[in-house]
This record gives sequence, structure tokens and C-alpha cells, in this order.
Amino acid sequence: MKIKITPSAIEGQVVAPPSKSYTHRALVCSALANGESKIISPLNSDDTEATMDLLEKLGVKIRVKEDFWNVNGGQLHQPKGDLFCRESGTTMRFMTTICSLVNGTCRLTGGSSLSKRPMKPLIDGLKQLGVECSSERGFPPIIVKGGLIGGRTKIPGNISSQFISALLLVAPLAKDDTEIILTTPLESKPYVLMTTDAQRQFGVEIGASEDLRKFWIKKQAYKPMIYKVEGDWSSAALLLSSGVLAGEIEAQNLNAKSLQADREILNVLKKMGAEAISKNGSIKLKKSELEALEFDVTNCPDLFPILTVLCAVAEGKSKLTGIKRLKIKESDRIAAMKEGLVRMNVDVSEEENSIIIKTSKPKGAIIDPKNDHRIAMAFAVLSLVAEGETLIQDAECVSKSFPNFWDVMKPLGMNFEEIT
Repeated sequence: MKIKITPSAIEGQVVAPPSKSYTHRALVCSALANGESKIISPLNSDDTEATMDLLEKLGVKIRVKEDFWNVNGGQLHQPKGDLFCRESGTTMRFMTTICSLVNGTCRLTGGSSLSKRPMKPLIDGLKQLGVECSSERGFPPIIVKGGLIGGRTKIPGNISSQFISALLLVAPLAKDDTEIILTTPLESKPYVLMTTDAQRQFGVEIGASEDLRKFWIKKQAYKPMIYKVEGDWSSAALLLSSGVLAGEIEAQNLNAKSLQADREILNVLKKMGAEAISKNGSIKLKKSELEALEFDVTNCPDLFPILTVLCAVAEGKSKLTGIKRLKIKESDRIAAMKEGLVRMNVDVSEEENSIIIKTSKPKGAIIDPKNDHRIAMAFAVLSLVAEGETLIQDAECVSKSFPNFWDVMKPLGMNFEEIT
């Protein structure tokens, strides 16, 4: 599917979709609890469906209702076939460690993009905890033989926070207490804090050093819970940015005190000159003259695509640093954004671990999002203020995290035409 967008004015109220990250975590905690949990307002997307599908193949019973899911967990068994994680990195990382709790052997596979994402640090971390785990050169497919003993494991903290979250989620169910030591400083810290927050709500306490370089996990059990998923700040960043660039918007269902990394978008927009009004879980923003930005995306890498869009129209020279890990996301997001920005007449250059963007007058172009949901949506936002028409190819890739993105944007005023 292709979407052709012309310059548009945005106005209206919109409810931010539920958090993808918290939905994943709630699913896993519910699956590991002995009994029935209720997840209220979960996000139904390609990635969360992948996790749900694999949990069911391991014996977890899940009943899907319109606005909640009932998850009956606690009893895992060996699957009858491979566990296909689609293109979800979170699913692959979380399910690899969950398979260490299964009495039997599991084989995890993924789509073409996921099969290029590194897994070796997590595999090595599991091996140190007594798990038989192997792969082809550190990439999927992954073979895991259950038998999580516990003890001490060392793992780098600067490749993917999902490795640490994945280990934390299963460590309470190891035979012995577990200690996780990070050999390098932790990047994307908020995502690990989200994991321990979800665990706490399901009755599991995690000990950690102040710098999050060491974690201590005692043997304990998850408890079934009623859990409500809060709104997604990653998706909200796109909605709020569209209002700042092209009109006025009020985004609802947002927790101003959320642990989500991408809540930082609000501080960034204020720093760039936007005026935000926050009240009772809603954020109102209107079109603003933006100033150049210098910002480190290390702890909120998912904001990178939309931040480059904001910088493209901000007055002056902007610099985004801490970008090196973006090469191993759903796409090489540095290359994908540079390619699209250049196509849209934006002055952009790359330095070591940083990208420089100067004030530009964006023009419409044909955009290949590399099958990456965040790339597609970021360029859709830039298209609102670009001269002429912009064509987003493979526009259906937004289903990975924000399935109804196009349906949400149309009543807000985005002028677009679907081309099949």
C-alpha cells in the first residue's frame, strides 16, 4: 500500500494508543504468573500479537476481548514447532529467555530484518545462568533448552536494553538467586525501569544499584493481577509533533509521570520553543516557530526519526547525538532517515555518533521507509509541511506499533490518498 500526502493543516483531539512496551511486559508477567490476569487497554499490533501468539504456543491461555485480555499463565510446555517472532525484536529477546523456563527445547526464528539483529550477548548471558543456548553466529534462529539455574551473569549494557529486561523477567523463576552485572554502562535506562515497574505490579521486586550496573534477583513468584496499560508516548510523539508543525492538537491518555523513555518528547518540544498545556492526562500543543536542538538520544532512541523531522524545519543547525545503536533497529534508521531527508531537500550530514540537520524547506518526494514503522510515520508528519506531494511506500508497515495511524490522522486533517 502507498500513501500520497499533500500539505495539510492539523486540528483536533486524539487518544494516544496504548503503550507497546508496557503491553509486551504485561503479557510476559501475566504468562509467568500462576493464575488468571486481566490486561486492560492493551495495544493490539503486529509486535504484541507476535508475543501473544508465541505465549499461546507455550501453553498460556489468552482470551481476547474488545478492550481487555484475560491471560491464564504459570504452566509452560514445549511447543510443537518453531516459534516465529515475525519482525519483533522485543518478542525475540523476551521469548528467548522465557524458553529457558520450558521443560524441553525451543527454536526461535524471525523475519528477514529480525534475523539480522544481534542476539549473542543475550545467548552468552543465558549460558552463564546454566541454560543450553545456541545460534548461527549470534543471530536468529536461536535454540534454547530449558533449565534456568541462576547465579551470576555478565552482559554488556550498551547494545540493547532488551537483553537486560529479558533476563530480569525470568530471573525470579530461576532455581537459585541471580545477579546480573553490566560490563558497560546501560543505555536506554528507562526501558529497564519500565520492566522492573511492571514486575513490581505483578508482585516481583528487583534489587538494583543506583547506576543500574548491577541487579540482584531473589527467587520469587509472579502474582496474577489486573493491569491497565497506559498511553504510548512513542506514538504520542508523532501526534504532538504534527500539531506543532501544522496546526493544533490535543493528545489524551498520557501519563505525565510515565517511566516511558519517549515522554522526553514533551521536554524537547518545549526546549525547541513550543508551548504545551498539560492537564488531566492530556497535552495540548499548537503550531510554533521551532529553534534548533542539540540532544542526546541514547536513552530514547525511538524518538530519533521524529526528532530529525522537527530539526528539519527548526531555525538554525541542530545536532542529534548518541545514534550509533540506531543502525540495528528494524532498519538502519540513520541511513533510512538520511536518505529520505535528502530526497525531501533537507540539509543533513552525519558525523561520528551524531547527525547534523540545518534549516530547510522540505519538498515532497518518494519515500521508502525500509519497512520500518517509525520511519514511515515520521516522514508522514514531515509531509504535512512539505511543498508538493509525498509518496510513502509500504505504508502498511505502521501496523507494527500504531495499526490505525492513518485512520487517526485523516480526521485530524491530513490530506492523503491511498494507492494500492
